[in-house]
Amino acid sequence: MSPHPTESQAVLRVQRKSLHACALFFLVGICFFLVVEKNVTWPLVALQLGCSASFAALAHALGRGWVGPGTTKLGSVFIGMVAATALVHLSGGPASPYFQVFGALPCLIAMFTPEDRLPTLLSGAMTLGAVLLLDTQAGLPPRLIVMQLTGFTLFTALSLFGTRTYRRMGDAKREAQQERVQALERLAESERLRMRAERERAQVERLVLVGQLAAGVAHEVNNPLAYVKANLAHLEREARDAARPLDRAELCEVLAETRQGVLRIQQIVLDLKGFARAGEEEGGGRIEEALQEARRLASVRLGGRGEVRLAMASGLPEVRLGQRHLVQVVLNLLINAMDAVEGADATRLARIDIGARVLGDTVQLEVEDNGPGIASDVLPRLFDPFFTTKPPGKGTGLGLALCREYVLRVGGTLHAENRAQGGARFVLRLPRALAAPVPNRPAERNRASGSVRSVTPLAS
Repeated sequence: MSPHPTESQAVLRVQRKSLHACALFFLVGICFFLVVEKNVTWPLVALQLGCSASFAALAHALGRGWVGPGTTKLGSVFIGMVAATALVHLSGGPASPYFQVFGALPCLIAMFTPEDRLPTLLSGAMTLGAVLLLDTQAGLPPRLIVMQLTGFTLFTALSLFGTRTYRRMGDAKREAQQERVQALERLAESERLRMRAERERAQVERLVLVGQLAAGVAHEVNNPLAYVKANLAHLEREARDAARPLDRAELCEVLAETRQGVLRIQQIVLDLKGFARAGEEEGGGRIEEALQEARRLASVRLGGRGEVRLAMASGLPEVRLGQRHLVQVVLNLLINAMDAVEGADATRLARIDIGARVLGDTVQLEVEDNGPGIASDVLPRLFDPFFTTKPPGKGTGLGLALCREYVLRVGGTLHAENRAQGGARFVLRLPRALAAPVPNRPAERNRASGSVRSVTPLAS
């Protein structure tokens, strides 16, 4: 059996509780008559007990599954109307103080069974029959009988109208709820599509960057591959020359150089594969690893036409931007800087400086180049989507726009400016992944004061 009741089980439980409440009501009624009414007759007490027992038996039969909910409703109406008729008859007929119960019963039944008109119709018909019977037995004038029947008919009609109105209100609420659910589903689907489109757009931009790096990949792979092949040929000649004794020191040196070449090729492949693959961003970004990876990838594009110099403060904390997006942002800034220098003067050696340090609860990265700077009419539109100053086929115009979007999403900032000594500067600020007070330790004091650890420039 399921630990959570179904809707039908919940309805049956409510109906059983209602039947037990009715049985208890008749028992309380006996106590009321014994205390208030001084001339209570035993037939009235027997009537109350019989009705109480009938409702209890009906609840038991419903729980056992012997009768259904529809039969239970009609049985309850029948028991209630018989009890009301007998009560009025035993307490004075039309002159009984309980005679008005005939007007209340259809309303009560309509209130408890708004989804079904049959119980209300049955109670209304039995009410008219009981009133006609009691009035006839009491010898009331036909005119008064007709007036009473007309009044109770109006009560029944009002009860039926109430059930219809309640049913329509319930239907309207259900329709409104369904519309809200459908609207939420459409919104969720729209958000899923938006997120998928965003991931695809980011993936396309990463592949565009990989495409821009492709020309340098062959050169970067060919260099270590050339001396790997040369070293292997040398080792083969040494192995075939049986007359010449093997120089183990030279052999180890050749193997070490060969291993370094293979590792260099492996690192290039891993960097490109890791950068190009799609996937969800997880955790915070590690500044030092991201800058090293971006520098290695940029060196493939730069070749021997310049250098990337890196200076970082020690012990940089993680930032909120995911690792892959962080690499993509830095690499995009580096490639834009290279393109700017080459576009102005193809013979000039590009020099790009990357600095990173802690500023309060943020980490600031600066990417500077020795290019011509950014034109005044281009600077305001630099981060606009699809805006590019590169020739057709050289850029999508989405790179910097995506970079700023990633950064703004985590609460950071990215802007560009021209340096006074020439060239452009991109300033990126990212909040820490977990902002916390800086401990009062020597290393942390040095970091906070801006001392930097210089890394050997990468001359490609």
